[in-house]
This record gives sequence, structure tokens and C-alpha cells, in this order.
Amino acid sequence: MNKKLLEVKGLKQYFNVGKKNEVHAVNDISFHIYEGETFGLVGESGSGKSTTGRTIIRLNEPTGGEILFDGQDVTKLKGKEAMTKFRHEVQMIFQDPYASLNPRMKVRDIIAEGIDVNGLAKSPEERATKVNELLKTVGLNPSHGTRYPHEFSGGQRQRIGIARALAVNPKFIICDEPISALDVSIQAQVVNLLQDLQKEQGLTYLFIAHDLSMVKHISDRIGVMHNGLLLEMGTSEEIYNHGVHPYTESLLSAIPLPDPDHERQRRRIKYQPEPDDGKARSLREIAPEHFVYATEQEVAYYAKKLKRQKEALLVAN
Repeated sequence: MNKKLLEVKGLKQYFNVGKKNEVHAVNDISFHIYEGETFGLVGESGSGKSTTGRTIIRLNEPTGGEILFDGQDVTKLKGKEAMTKFRHEVQMIFQDPYASLNPRMKVRDIIAEGIDVNGLAKSPEERATKVNELLKTVGLNPSHGTRYPHEFSGGQRQRIGIARALAVNPKFIICDEPISALDVSIQAQVVNLLQDLQKEQGLTYLFIAHDLSMVKHISDRIGVMHNGLLLEMGTSEEIYNHGVHPYTESLLSAIPLPDPDHERQRRRIKYQPEPDDGKARSLREIAPEHFVYATEQEVAYYAKKLKRQKEALLVAN
């Protein structure tokens, strides 16, 4: 088994602390990501998944918990030098490929920002060579470096964002809904590019999205978030085919298939959160590498539910 590159332990991210409108955006979640894998974080808008990504890279200061990257607790990093070194190894691709690019800068300067900050080019010629190589890596022409962001399509702008993230040779990239603002035909191209880059450069991804079918396609393991809590976690095949938490079942029931007969019979499962009963719940293992947010007493219920699902699938096949 690969080593754990990222470990999140009891992460909390609260806003407006102490005020009437205090928000618990991320509420005591824990997970880890192995080196070289893609961990998918899925949930509806407002579930806390993007806040989790932004907190890991320290765009938000965490309220509590630990974030261990390569064995170092990044919540304790102080000073510009330490943060610059951390950002050298961890980068982020943002959801909106236009809002995340400076419209007043040329593409070559946008991509080269990280190169300049980290002193990765010894001369203007070397800088230009690196930028041109990055543009070719993401499927763009080096001549595009002289243009401005508004001259590109959404898919091309997202490729520029990917090139900017790659410029500092990171180990770990947080992909914050990188395809949700793109046309469906372009989404597959960007996902395939990310997968190719992962194989070529040995990258590790946290892939955040609300589309469970796309997350299943790209991810090795998946975590399902709702209301700031991690409700279920397991391999992508296990979650997609045998999700047992009611919220996971609700997400799975919303996935359309290109089959008219199936679509006529498909029934959406509406998730009704249980009222807070004060019982101590946490992620507990119901099967090897399959975790559900439950009490100790509920573990047996979910384990039986999972067993029945698998037995029904065997009978059906």
C-alpha cells in the first residue's frame, strides 16, 4: 500500500463564530489520501466539499483539527517562506476557469506566476521555454501565450488553469469542481487530460464534484459529504454499486442513464435527514475499506443492508 500523502483529522471549518449566524461548514471530518491516487469528494452544493479543499490548502484558516501533508501539520505553518514551500507542493484548480484567471494578464504571465515566485527559471529564455512546454502539455499551442483569458473558450481556460497548477511541479492537486462550468463534451476531455497527467507525473488528486458518475469514473476512493459531515467512504466501485447511507442512495437515484426504459422506471429517492438524537456518530467500518457515519449500534444494520444488496445483485446476475 502506498504511503498516506494527506491525512485530515477532525477538520472543522466554522464561519461567524460566536454570532447568531454561525455556520459549521465542515464539522469534524477525517479521511486520508494515498500517494498517487485520486480521492473523490462528492455532495450537493453547500455540503462543505469545496470549503474542505480550500481549508486544506490554507485559503481558509481551519477552526480545528489537523491537516498532515507528507507527515507535516500544515495548520501550524507560519511565515511566508513556509507557506511558499507548501504551495510549491500543493496546488489548486478552481471551479470557474474565468474568474480564477487575471483578465489583465497574458496567458504566459498567468502560467509563469508560480515559476517567478519560486525562482524556478534562471533566465527569461528558460521561463519562456517552461511556459511553452506547459501549454503543449495541456493541449494548447505555445502561440496562445501572448493572448488574454477572454480570447479563449471555457475548456481552453480550464487548460490554462491546469498549466498554472503544474508550473511548480506539485505533488498534490486539489481539483475543485474543475468541470462543472464546462459543456458535457468538453468535460470528458478535461478529465482524460487530468488522468494522463496523473500517470505521467505521478500526481495525487483530491477531486471535488457533485456528479457522482463522473467522480466514480476518475476516483479510486470516494467520500460522500452532506451538511459538513462525511457520511460514507469507500472504493469508487463499492460506493457507486453498494452505497448504503440514505444520502448516498439519494445521490445514486439522481444519476440519469441513456436508456429510455430505465428512465421511465427510475424513481428518485428523497433524502430526509434524521433529527438530531444526540447519539455519538462517526465514520465506522461496516466492511473492509467501507465506512458509514453511524453509531456503534447502527453498524450491524448497515452491514446487513450491504450484505443484502450484494446477495440481490448476485441473484440478478
